[in-house]
Amino acid sequence: MRHRISRLKCSTREWIEVHRTAHALGMRTTATMMFGCGETFEQRINHLEIVRQIQQDTGGFTAFIPWTFQRENTSLGRFIKEEATAVEYLQMLALSRIYLDNIENIQSSWVTPGLKTCQLGLRFGGNDVGSIMIEENVVSAAGTHNRASEEELRRMIRDAGFIPKQRDTLYRTYFLN
Repeated sequence: MRHRISRLKCSTREWIEVHRTAHALGMRTTATMMFGCGETFEQRINHLEIVRQIQQDTGGFTAFIPWTFQRENTSLGRFIKEEATAVEYLQMLALSRIYLDNIENIQSSWVTPGLKTCQLGLRFGGNDVGSIMIEENVVSAAGTHNRASEEELRRMIRDAGFIPKQRDTLYRTYFLN
C-alpha cells in the first residue's frame, strides 16, 4: 500500500529503521497513519502493530497521529471514490487509543477532519489537538485548508470539557490556559 500511494517516499522497512535508529540515539519521534485511501482494515491494524512493536522495544514515540487521506488535488484522487468519513476517523482514533496503550499521547487532528470532528475526538481517545500550524504544506496541497487560531483551539478544548495546556514537542507542559 505504501508503495502504491507514495512511491517517492521511503519503504516501510526504511521508515522502521529510521525511527528505531533515532530512538537508539535518544531522539524522540512521532508516528502517524494516513488512512482512507483504499487500504484494508487488516492493513490499518498492521500499521498499528508496527508502531506498537517499535514503541514496545524503544519507548521513543511521543505521540501517534492518525489522519485521513484528502483526495482533492492528488494524483490518487481519481482512484479513490470515497474519503474516510468522520465516523471512520473517530473509530480509528478510539482504536488507536486502545491498541497503542503504550503510547501516552494520541492526537485528535483538526487539520484534515476539521475542528468539530477534532473536538469529538477528545472524547474518542485523543488527548492532544496539535498546534495552530504556522506553515502547513502537506494537506493544504491536497486541497484541505482548515485553519485555527490558538484561542479557537483553547475554546474548542474547554467546550469539550477539558483544560487546554501549552506544551512542547516532548509534551512538557509550559503553563495552563
